[in-house]
Amino acid sequence: MRLDKFLKVSRVIKRRTVASDACQDGRVSINDKVSKPGANVKIGDIIKVTFGDNIFCFKVLKTDEVTKKEDASLMYEILGGSDES
Repeated sequence: MRLDKFLKVSRVIKRRTVASDACQDGRVSINDKVSKPGANVKIGDIIKVTFGDNIFCFKVLKTDEVTKKEDASLMYEILGGSDES
């Protein structure tokens, strides 16, 4: 699954265009490598997203194409940082 789509489907970032912009600005990394919006996300990847001064770090558990709002948080496990999105 594309990184920008994963961030949107998992509701880490509310809109795909905003997720794409964050990736383009170098604020998103997969396994400590700055990634583009089209980067492939796999189960087990560690993703870090920078929101201002906060860093949100999580491990990918699922890459479902579609998910309900209440199940979105089951797609990842929080490793560190703040849970603000």
